[in-house]
Amino acid sequence: MPPPQPLQRARRPTLLIVGCGDVGQRVLPLVLPRWRVLALTSSPARLPALRALGAVPLLGDLDQPHTLGRLGGLADAVLHLAPPPGQGAGDPRTRSLLRALARGGRVRRLVYASTSGVYGDCGGERFDETRAVNATTDRARRRVDAEAQVRWFGRRTGARITLLRIPGIYAADRPGGHPRERLARGTPVLAAADDVYTNHIHADDLARACVAALHRGLPQRVLHASDDSELKMGDYFDLAADLCSLPRPRRISRAEAAQQLSPMLLSFMSESRRLDNRRLKRELRLRLRYPTVREGLVAGLAP
Repeated sequence: MPPPQPLQRARRPTLLIVGCGDVGQRVLPLVLPRWRVLALTSSPARLPALRALGAVPLLGDLDQPHTLGRLGGLADAVLHLAPPPGQGAGDPRTRSLLRALARGGRVRRLVYASTSGVYGDCGGERFDETRAVNATTDRARRRVDAEAQVRWFGRRTGARITLLRIPGIYAADRPGGHPRERLARGTPVLAAADDVYTNHIHADDLARACVAALHRGLPQRVLHASDDSELKMGDYFDLAADLCSLPRPRRISRAEAAQQLSPMLLSFMSESRRLDNRRLKRELRLRLRYPTVREGLVAGLAP
């Protein structure tokens, strides 16, 4: 009888995180050590920090496609968190990434972090993921273009695609991610008659949604990665001010806002929508740690 063969350890699946910033770094402890994690960065200075977090850093720049050749065939799954460029109506970064990934033919799952801005202004309506996109700014059109490319990649390669449409991300320990910073600047909000509904997700819950989508996301599926809150923007900042013991922001009319605020900020104040997140919770079996912004903001105040 031949001697028994030693048991072979199952190969860990490999996850490539593209755009391993704040959310990507929150994902890392949720997937290690079950996954071997590669993290793409364009900054040589970030290599030691990513390595210290447990990832294998890869140097590559989405704006320079020739640096992405080594990505083909490296990963079983991809978490694409990188934003489009700041100009134009398309996303050449996603195009370059997908071309590199397609050459390897190994990717079986891809989760793309998009934005709820693809819907444009919805007049405060509450809706689910079956609503058609209606991008009205180049910023949103770039995301629509990226979504279309990711869908095409899934059809071409057979990879399971999940599109997470994400609203405003907040967390006390996220750079620029807490409303107290805007409150301290004294930025006004719209008067109640002109105010718009806004949506939020805590960065920790978003990281958990990304991981759940990698494991349980259905093929070619869109999900609203949003919490349960239904607040208008001014009410959100009023709540934050009260919790932080700061003065509530000044209320101004839309006409005054057009004179006083930046075009970027004004564009966010011109879109009103309420995202239905039942599909996220049902299909991913995700229980939000911070179901409303009140719970998330209060947690950020804890010593």
